[in-house]
Order: sequence, then C-alpha cells, then structure tokens
Amino acid sequence: MEHQRQRMVQTQLEKRGIRNHAVLQAMGAVPRHQFVPEELQAHSYEDRALPLAEGQTISQPFIVALMAEALMLHGTERVLEIGTGSGYSAAVLSLLAAEVYTIERLEKLARASEERLAALGFSNVHVVVRDGTGGLPEHAPYDAICVTAASPWVPLPLRQQLAEGGRLVIPVGGRSEQILLRLTRRNDAIVTERFGGVRFVPLLGEHAWKYDA
Repeated sequence: MEHQRQRMVQTQLEKRGIRNHAVLQAMGAVPRHQFVPEELQAHSYEDRALPLAEGQTISQPFIVALMAEALMLHGTERVLEIGTGSGYSAAVLSLLAAEVYTIERLEKLARASEERLAALGFSNVHVVVRDGTGGLPEHAPYDAICVTAASPWVPLPLRQQLAEGGRLVIPVGGRSEQILLRLTRRNDAIVTERFGGVRFVPLLGEHAWKYDA
C-alpha cells in the first residue's frame, strides 16, 4: 500500500499540477485504504471516487489534493470542513493546519469517522454531527473552510464565518456538474476564483439543497 500511495502522489498529483510540497507530503502520508470500505481497499489508490455508506463517496485523490492546495494552508490555521464522509479529507487537512472541525449530518458516518481518525492518531480533528450548511459558529471565524459536497450557491453562514483573509473552497452548480470556487475575504469584500469543473454529491441542508428536492 505504501508503494501504491507514493505512486499515486507521483502519477495522479504531481503530473497533474499539484505543486504544494506540504500537500503532496500529506497525501503521501495518509493511508487512504484505511478510509474506504474493506471490500474496496484494493482500489484505494486509483484515480477515482469510491462509494461509502448511505449514498456518500470518498473523493478521488486529485480532488482532495486540489482542494487542500486551494485552501493555501501554512500550518497555523483553524479549518472548518463541511461533509466528513469517511474522514479522509479531514485527515489530510489535519496535517496541513493546526485544528480541523469537520461536520457530518449523517451520525453513522460521523461516528465511524471519529473512531477511525482517533485510532489513526489524527488528534487535532473534531467531528460534529449537524447540518453543515449552517457552519459551526461557536468556533468561528475560520481561516479556511472546505465544502466537500455540491451546493446550488455559497451558503451565507459559511461566508459569515470566514475570517479576514480566509479562504472558502466549495463546488457550486447543479446536482450533476459544478464549478469549484475559492472565495477569499479581503477587507469585508469577497473575491471569487474558479478552478474548473467537478462532480460532487449534493450538499443537503437548510442553506443548500433541501432533503426532499
């Protein structure tokens, strides 16, 4: 698995433009096979998303690395992640930031991820069960916010919880295709950049897609 992981970093990340050394190191350090269902572990380091329980997915390695790089982390930040899933992305972020709060609306997934992260020693990750579209105001503001599901727009609470100079990375668009955006707060204004087309599962909650949509 170690050989497969390093090959993934070289062929899927470096060759496709991921340049941040810390991100490449983190992707090479986190054992992705520990975050996928046992029956799919042989496919852990392939260039594709993999299914999880309850209709969720673990994003392909390139997308995890792209979003982590877009957050522009230096190791001192407080990060909020929306959509814990398996906990894989949170584990990667935990090696790039000081503290990671990650929200999962599905309690079964959240508890499994919490146990997995603790067992693997990712002690600076805090898993919270709730509607992630409302953010986590009790620990705001955040230097970086990462949304791992697709929203029809940028939820207002997440923009409000972004610190001055903070970066918010989120896929925005329809249910089948989206554009990956980075929003940066500068002097109480929001600057938006585009990173190309992506496909994520829908972000469900009060400030995004409705559960019955």
